[in-house]
Amino acid sequence: MTISSIAACNRATPAQEPVVTSSYTITGVAVVDVEKGIVIPDQTVIITGERIKTVGPQAELSAPEGSHVIDGRGLYLMPGLVDAHVHYFDPEVFGRVMIANGVLLVHDMGQPTEQVLSLRDALNRGERLGPEMIATGSILDGDPPLIPSISLGLKTPEAGRAAVRQQAEAGVDEIKVYSRLDKEVFLAIVDEAQKVGLKVVGHVPESVYIEDATAAGLRSSEHLFGFEKIVAKLLGEQVTTTYLGMGSDAGYLQHLGEVNPEELQGVYRRLRESGLTVCPTVVTFKTFTQVKTIQAGSFPYSEFISPGILDIWQSQWSQQNDRPDFVWQNWVQMVSGLNKAGVPLMVGTDLMTPGIIPGYSVHEEMTIWQEAGIPPADVLRSATLVPAQFMGLEDRLGAVAEGKSASLVLLTANPLEDVRNAQLIEAVFLRGQYYSRDDLNRLLDEAEELAKP
Repeated sequence: MTISSIAACNRATPAQEPVVTSSYTITGVAVVDVEKGIVIPDQTVIITGERIKTVGPQAELSAPEGSHVIDGRGLYLMPGLVDAHVHYFDPEVFGRVMIANGVLLVHDMGQPTEQVLSLRDALNRGERLGPEMIATGSILDGDPPLIPSISLGLKTPEAGRAAVRQQAEAGVDEIKVYSRLDKEVFLAIVDEAQKVGLKVVGHVPESVYIEDATAAGLRSSEHLFGFEKIVAKLLGEQVTTTYLGMGSDAGYLQHLGEVNPEELQGVYRRLRESGLTVCPTVVTFKTFTQVKTIQAGSFPYSEFISPGILDIWQSQWSQQNDRPDFVWQNWVQMVSGLNKAGVPLMVGTDLMTPGIIPGYSVHEEMTIWQEAGIPPADVLRSATLVPAQFMGLEDRLGAVAEGKSASLVLLTANPLEDVRNAQLIEAVFLRGQYYSRDDLNRLLDEAEELAKP
């Protein structure tokens, strides 16, 4: 089954009905301020409709008449999590598992434009069960493109400009570029996107050095592609700018420890000053060490992967073997260095890569970062506020504050002490709709049933 056909045949099923009232009041809860990296104890949070009406000390606020009261003593309330890099191909399953894991916003980074924009609008209007979505539509790549089913292959600058206008007229949120683009086509795409007011995100094309790409206007680097050329350049190696295969220079990561750390931090600071945000998806590269296990269908949470998705995974990795650990281990050390340099980071997973499970992989990515020495507060910020800001949604997402959307996660332990505590979910609010722990368990049961043949 092809990627486009699996997306087209997703079956719409009745959503599990959450508890719905016009008002909720959470009393005595500890509010997690992800921006400041602190917990504010003994708060009352009043939710009316889809919005947070009031946040304040428990001693000063009372529940409005008729409000559904939730005892928040011993609990922690944080903004909903974000997966900043997905390919959302199985909406009925993915949506349920995402909500159950507290992932309430996704950044779709490549599907056929008309198809994904229809899905985006249905999700954002609440007509389909799942997180909110920001979407790029089809990927703009060289000709022939790496993934023809979800890409537009572009040979000339004129074709690149026309594709940007086409995407803009269709209503995409951003423009995504990819690895095979020629430099002049890439530059034309970025220029045209700036003219129509759209942000350019995606892969650093193999034809462009990363500092040149960001200077031109590339606003995100996905998977740290392009960073291997930084290592090569700092080692005095000739940097290749012709396409030799996606990630063909990854071997340079093995020599990361040989690079002068001050020079490397200097490059990172220049990238920060250019306005670049990085979505490294380290969990993707960690799964590359388990190819044979995943091909055999023996992996955690496999019950949430439908036969159609598994077929795609097996076809993608049918000729591959397990990758060495040094790739992802050095990758995450780069992430730690970027964090120290103040480069904005976003938690993303490249959902639809074999072995990546919706929702659960967001928590795995967060854990990987923490284990590499990144402070929990920084990790949590990268999974909430930073992607909300990057996508232009900070006016209503990324914080527990008056006037924000009530897309929130209620936890039984403090995620600022250990990001793994973000998995200890007691309840979820999705734009004011309340899902108790029992509701979330039912969503997982439904997802497992929907994923069966």
